[in-house]
Amino acid sequence: MKYIVNGSIILPDAILENCAIGFDEKICGITSAEQIPADAEIIDAKGGYVAPGLVDIHIHGYLGEDTSDGKAEGIEKMANGIMKNGVTSWCPTTMTVSMDEINTALNTVRSLKEKSKAWDGAEILGVNLEGPFINPKKKGAQAETHIKAPDAKFIIDNADIISVATMAPEMDGGCEAIAEIREKSNVKVSVGHTDATFEEALAGIDAGATHITHLFNAQTPLHHRNPGVVGAALLRDVYTELICDTFHVHKGLFELIAKIKGDKLVLITDCTRAGGMPDGEYTLGGQKIIVNGIECLLEDGTIAGSVLKLNNAVKNVYNNTDMPLWTVVAAASLNPAKAIGVDDRKGSLDAGKDADIIITDRDFNIMKTIIGGNIKYEA
Repeated sequence: MKYIVNGSIILPDAILENCAIGFDEKICGITSAEQIPADAEIIDAKGGYVAPGLVDIHIHGYLGEDTSDGKAEGIEKMANGIMKNGVTSWCPTTMTVSMDEINTALNTVRSLKEKSKAWDGAEILGVNLEGPFINPKKKGAQAETHIKAPDAKFIIDNADIISVATMAPEMDGGCEAIAEIREKSNVKVSVGHTDATFEEALAGIDAGATHITHLFNAQTPLHHRNPGVVGAALLRDVYTELICDTFHVHKGLFELIAKIKGDKLVLITDCTRAGGMPDGEYTLGGQKIIVNGIECLLEDGTIAGSVLKLNNAVKNVYNNTDMPLWTVVAAASLNPAKAIGVDDRKGSLDAGKDADIIITDRDFNIMKTIIGGNIKYEA
């Protein structure tokens, strides 16, 4: 048995001081230092935070690699890289590319999912299929050439590896496809890259969509005479992604959205292959992107993903709001785990869950990443 001592333990609703957390491959529980067995292995948090491993359910790439490349070595490299940002589990995310490329990516991730439970990197939970079933009018940085009509059968046939799929409900057959996916699989449908009106977005949610892809970005905005997709997302009890790099969404909105969405707020990175790399030119879904600081843009100026690290998203929200740290951490751990239905084993430090734990300094820089009870990374 291992115990982490001398740290502030972050729960979903509080921070515990002067306690220790015990674990093997699973979390065993929180106790006082006096109750630690004499033969236990002790890990010193050195006054930092002890938090659940972060869960990134929307990330395309990192360290020059991209899920849509369909390369096993690339996905493993990404998993190792994001682990150093405190991510212990993730959904490799595809783009609107050709169906051949999407199938290759799905098969590659499928072949790696079991292996990822033991490798030196974040565990794969399943694929986030962002496209091709979207609206060309709100394609954002997605390639219009490869956009397809809604296809429930494709998603249901790949439900063993797809965790969440983005769909535009206003497209012909969109709501029917959402309803069929909901009825015949466990795949979560996310409303995104959509030109839906407020009413069309509500229809998609009523049909079975439980999720909103990167709120504000590539969707109809909130207007007092047409509340749009944003209005529907804020009104209904759906999980709602937010890219908190301070570029995609103004930092002044972080607290407002958090107050409205509560435990349905999900922090994501939407990171591209440029993440963890120097500024310069890269590709996203076959299109050139230009990276300068926190900005990733197509040549025409369209925003194209991010270079955000999930621990930095936590920092950005915490530093720009009055929210307690435990609430912000939950938005990057427990809430995304709930959104895709893996909170029985991921997302918090409850006894019986996988021992996916991070130790950070007081600025939430990652000092140690523990996955399945094993220290996989140390700064």
